[in-house]
Amino acid sequence: MPPSSPATGDVTARCAARGEAADERHEPTAAADETNTDVFPAVSVVICAYTMRRWAYLQQAAAAVRFQSIQPLEAILVVDGNPELLERARAELPDLTVIPNTRTAGSSGARNTGAAASQGEIIVFLDDDIVADSAWLETVLGHFARPEVIGVGGRAKPLWQHSCPAWFPPEFYWVVGASYAGMPEHVGPVRNVWSSNMAVRRAVFEKAGGFRDELAKVASRNRPDDTDLCLRAAVAQESGIWIYEPAALASHWVPPERAVFRYFLIRCYHEGVGKGALAAFNGLRASTSVERRYIRRVLSAALRRYSSGALTGQFSDFWRIAATMAGLGVAIVGFLLGAGRYYLRRLARR
Repeated sequence: MPPSSPATGDVTARCAARGEAADERHEPTAAADETNTDVFPAVSVVICAYTMRRWAYLQQAAAAVRFQSIQPLEAILVVDGNPELLERARAELPDLTVIPNTRTAGSSGARNTGAAASQGEIIVFLDDDIVADSAWLETVLGHFARPEVIGVGGRAKPLWQHSCPAWFPPEFYWVVGASYAGMPEHVGPVRNVWSSNMAVRRAVFEKAGGFRDELAKVASRNRPDDTDLCLRAAVAQESGIWIYEPAALASHWVPPERAVFRYFLIRCYHEGVGKGALAAFNGLRASTSVERRYIRRVLSAALRRYSSGALTGQFSDFWRIAATMAGLGVAIVGFLLGAGRYYLRRLARR
């Protein structure tokens, strides 16, 4: 149940293709020749962070912003509930304006804090473990020449710190925050993009009310605050659309603890809970349109393919069948529990 530098892309592609681990010292390449920024709107980049454990990733995320072929107006780091990280970032990341989260704890409050402190016409949200290709910003900004475009999201490729497990189905790469097998391969309109690498018009973001606190990601507990924002923003701007641009590449680090089966199941469960809450807020039809198509088309085709492979002696395909069924099962359980919980809360408030 999915959440709806050139060198960076090359490294990730090789890892995904060969199942190899990436070097943790991976750095973005320097920017290409300077591009005329007069044709693009002013951009504010907002990065959110909450833990010292991802300090090395955060440094690379900040460097990737610095090496963009189009330079943003400003880059803001919002630190959520971690004074030690706040102090260190202020001392060691001079290219970023570092501020604390002054709103509700979690991803939504941190992103809303960053948006409120920013000035750009376009707000870019990046996670602290995302390394954007040097042309990422330039690639997404071109779409804002069309007035109906609310926002744009890019493709996130998994950057496995160790190797990708043989049992891990590519159709479930969303579990580790990466674009999964079955997503569109060409640019086009989508229901939602992901806040790990998202650009959105400030005017529509503010009209929609920003990210919803009730659906915030807190620590490792995932919730679909980005999907919720996309749905509300599409209502806020009549005939507005979100664009998925796979040419806008970003690499998403996958630490070893996220490449284990226990994390896989927990993440699938929380995704289900979040989608149940999303349905309670925005209605079942709009909130599950992509997910129903994903189950009907993507997972069905994957199970047929893995079954054929298992019958011919591909042992890894047997485990991928088991992982697919287990992931889908716990996501459905989470969805039912999440929907019920949030519907009851809403009824109690009346």
